[in-house]
Amino acid sequence: MAKKKTLFECQACGFQSPRWMGKCTSCNQWETMIELSAEQIKFLKSETTTRQSTPSKAIPITEVGEDNITRFSSGSKELDLVLGGGVVPGSLTLIGGSPGIGKSTLLLKIAGNLAQQDRRVLYVSGEESAGQIKLRANRLDANHPKLYLLAEINLGSVLAEVAKTSYDFIVIDSIQTLYSDETPSAPGSVTQVRTITFELMRIAKSLHIPIFIIGHITKDGSIAGPRVLEHMVDTVLYFEGDSNSELRLLRGFKNRFGSTNEVGIFEMSAGGLNDAKSMAGRFFDKEHLQSGSALTVIMEGSRPIIIEVEALVSEAYGHPKRSSTGFDNNRLGMLLALLEKKLDLPLGTYDVFINISGGIKVTEPSADLAVIAAILSSYRERKLSANTLFLGEVSLTGEIREIPALTQRLKEMETQGFTKAIIPNTPLEKSSIKCFVASEVSKVVEWM
Repeated sequence: MAKKKTLFECQACGFQSPRWMGKCTSCNQWETMIELSAEQIKFLKSETTTRQSTPSKAIPITEVGEDNITRFSSGSKELDLVLGGGVVPGSLTLIGGSPGIGKSTLLLKIAGNLAQQDRRVLYVSGEESAGQIKLRANRLDANHPKLYLLAEINLGSVLAEVAKTSYDFIVIDSIQTLYSDETPSAPGSVTQVRTITFELMRIAKSLHIPIFIIGHITKDGSIAGPRVLEHMVDTVLYFEGDSNSELRLLRGFKNRFGSTNEVGIFEMSAGGLNDAKSMAGRFFDKEHLQSGSALTVIMEGSRPIIIEVEALVSEAYGHPKRSSTGFDNNRLGMLLALLEKKLDLPLGTYDVFINISGGIKVTEPSADLAVIAAILSSYRERKLSANTLFLGEVSLTGEIREIPALTQRLKEMETQGFTKAIIPNTPLEKSSIKCFVASEVSKVVEWM
């Protein structure tokens, strides 16, 4: 009697193993290995055999011609900025974000904009009925005869509609709700997502139709389902921001057609998710600056943004707590250790909390000096000047190091009406900002 063949597949990354493991050796996730049925194993083998093609011949790179990438505007300057200049025909884009943050609202708004540009758009929804989408379209002013709605979760029906009608833009809301009859697996599984994404990629590349896919996220902020989804698409975008705030940030994490440094800023209003018109004063309150608050300028791609860093230092009862929102907690611990070592501050007996106002996340070290200034301001109960900004990366030795794009940051300060800045090096260009150059943290403490 032939021995039964078994195959286990990780539902997080798609790794396959002939035996069960409690922890996936590929993505280090626990309890994600699920045994595949005989039908699923047979499908995987037939899928591999079907997709084998005639081997291609390798050619010298000097003989390869360049692809001329054309783009068209989505009707949103912020989205075009994140995409690298506009939508690329034949691209496959994945947008993720927390529930209710505005993924469906943004793409329905974009679909309406493209329909008004006389482009035929298909919006596929597996979560809402056509009537529900119609209600949102009324609010977003996205009603146009060129915008078509399809409430369907069967991939075969979606592909049949695409083959029947020529579309210029397709939205899938969402990838976790679609399923294929040809795949013997549940919706959202690794096999289903792999099959559906491959078919969507084939349609996008062969017909040169840009397809935008909405994906749900997990508690840790990553796209729900297998990681293979992010590897197969051309562009991965994530929505960030506080659900209690009207501002939303769209950040690129993967882009085969442009940079991932740019960030789009949107504003939620009664008319939907629109481009934020101005960033002046959105992330700080200059008029009501209190002790424990310090201002700095960060770079989000090519855009300088002035933000407020808030700190609360209080006596600890028991084990001292260190917590940060919008700032790296490990870096906060490093800065506190530096203050205790270099400045002899007894912060080991205090609770320290850091918050970046506006729901923005700081990913660059140029805000280190502002964090230290906010901590010292709260510890001493001394209010800082509302016209002074702190810029600089702080090293483990207490040195304040240079930061990139200093001239752009100072120009933004001039625009916002600030007059003073503590910086690590002399600016290359003349500025109306009165700059105080500091090479060590101890000097900044003396000025405060």
